[in-house]
Amino acid sequence: MALVGLLRTEGPLTATRAAELTGESVASCSYHLRMLAKYGIVEEVPGPGRQKPWRATTQFTDVPRGLEPAAAAAATDLRVYLAGQYFEHLARALRTTDRLSPEWQDAEQFGDLLLYLTPDELTGLYDAFDKLVQPFYTRNVAPETRPEGAELVHLLRIAFRKDHAAEGLTAPDSPSPSPSPTHPTEPQHGSAS
Repeated sequence: MALVGLLRTEGPLTATRAAELTGESVASCSYHLRMLAKYGIVEEVPGPGRQKPWRATTQFTDVPRGLEPAAAAAATDLRVYLAGQYFEHLARALRTTDRLSPEWQDAEQFGDLLLYLTPDELTGLYDAFDKLVQPFYTRNVAPETRPEGAELVHLLRIAFRKDHAAEGLTAPDSPSPSPSPTHPTEPQHGSAS
């Protein structure tokens, strides 16, 4: 996953450069790049001289749903692993936010919202968000389009049904209890990455 992420934001990269950036051995990076290529996640591209750089074949990882049970369990394990990675990065960012310039400290966001939504409305929110960020995607693969001062920012898109996450709190199709008026939920802002 680290290799794929690097190739999406810093690629194309040789196995040697990937090893420098990940702290892994060249042999390990070379092996994993070949395995990723076997499944179409990365590909080799022409390089100068004898160099063999690699690039990601897509900018996103899509973990499908509606799979047969064994594949669905593996997909769930992958999502849980990715969630752990996201929050490990987030915790590191929170611990080191004081090292950022005041502008970046003010720009970073941390918080949540609780909203009553239908599945269609939640999908619509995601689609609207995707349209907002779409113009920035090309900056990952075209460094010359990045304006001065642009830095790599990690945006997390996470939405889940609240009672579903509180295991055993309510039955899947029963209505959720109304929020207590003494505990309003409002967006929180602060440092995150």
